[in-house]
Amino acid sequence: MAANQRESTLDHVPLFAKELLAGGLAGGFAKTAVAPLERVKILFQTRRAEFHSTGLFGSVSRIAKTEGLLGFYRGNGASVARIIPYAALHFMSYEEYRRWIVHIFPNVWKGPTLDLMAGSLSGGTAVIFTYPLDLIRTKLAYQVVSPTKLNVVGIVNNEQVYRGIRDCLSKTYKDGGIRGLYRGVAPTLFGIFPYAGLKFYFYEEMKRHVPEDYKKGIMAKLTCGSVAGLLGQTFTYPLEVVRRQMQVQKHTASDEAELKGTLRSMIFIAQKQGWKTLFSGLSINYIKVVPSAAIGFTVYDTMKLWLRVPSRDGSN
Repeated sequence: MAANQRESTLDHVPLFAKELLAGGLAGGFAKTAVAPLERVKILFQTRRAEFHSTGLFGSVSRIAKTEGLLGFYRGNGASVARIIPYAALHFMSYEEYRRWIVHIFPNVWKGPTLDLMAGSLSGGTAVIFTYPLDLIRTKLAYQVVSPTKLNVVGIVNNEQVYRGIRDCLSKTYKDGGIRGLYRGVAPTLFGIFPYAGLKFYFYEEMKRHVPEDYKKGIMAKLTCGSVAGLLGQTFTYPLEVVRRQMQVQKHTASDEAELKGTLRSMIFIAQKQGWKTLFSGLSINYIKVVPSAAIGFTVYDTMKLWLRVPSRDGSN
């Protein structure tokens, strides 16, 4: 009886709302699961001298000793606050763009190309609407000082220390306005278009080759999702390093020139810091992206079934 009532209620919920809910939950679950690795990765990308010499396990040990367990989740509040609307928009707009493309071009762009195009457009859409929260997440994760060392104005060693999401958002806007909230958005967009497109492309393409009897199984979804995230991230990782360094460059005590322009910044980093810096933290990202993408796609597909989202058009 209860199941019938739930089905009756869900039948009246708009399709886009179901996709938003499924995508938001998928993003929240996936991001929280890999938050500790995300924190270490950001520190590798931005605080090179302090963390590269200690390696992965040394960095984990340092954070545990100086900041405790909660240190691994520094910035995760901003991360989840961003990822829920980001993932919701990402998955929902992917489905919408996919339907629009099929409707406008019924005889072309079917199969892998359709997923690539819809995924790329959805990634750009989600970034534009949620980028300031990603910037705030990075700034909060960049901080490594203990709260007990804060002075009365929240500054340690000439470095601004933020007391939370609202404080960071307010001070960032005060310092740079709207442009300050979107610092580093260019490499993000350049990176998200191929990454999001390739991620959906690989995921949907791999699912097409899964035997029908196994398509609804959790292991099949986890495997397809993890490989899709891994391959997609590999091709676009240098752009993420550029983005992170642009986001925190005002907080670094460096005499190096300011990073401006995605391609120019990439060349500058390669020349001054070495080309390996463009792949700084990639090994950690591999460890992170596998469970993240796997959990995200699996939760999304599972939630779609639970929410009774109709199957797609026959192009799959």
